[in-house]
Amino acid sequence: MKFPHLISRIAMYLLSIVMIVFGVQHFLHPHELVNYVPQFLPGGIIWVYFAGIAFILVAIAFITNRMVKAAGYLLAGILFIFVLTMHIPNFLNAGDKDMKQMALISILKDTAIASFALYIAAGAHHQKLHMDESD
Repeated sequence: MKFPHLISRIAMYLLSIVMIVFGVQHFLHPHELVNYVPQFLPGGIIWVYFAGIAFILVAIAFITNRMVKAAGYLLAGILFIFVLTMHIPNFLNAGDKDMKQMALISILKDTAIASFALYIAAGAHHQKLHMDESD
């Protein structure tokens, strides 16, 4: 195994651990997280469980090196949706300076993780989820 490949696998494993922790948190504290679900979405707590399941499945895909491309795009999509529907509105509507700072940190964190997920998905050439042959 080449050294750069080893480093990238370790990075994917670390991201997987983070995603498992986030996923488990969605199951341990769903009633606290449901407050972040946008009001226009029906179902409320179902979305908290859906996100938790998605995070854990993405982590399993990264760890097992199966469906990495699809999992990376799924994770990026979910996180960008979080940024657009939860974190930016929280940032814009926060009355307290500390809440505004927390929302900004959430925007940056989810954007960074989504960008890493896109990078992983784009580099998963062996996964055979190509949009065209030049990918």
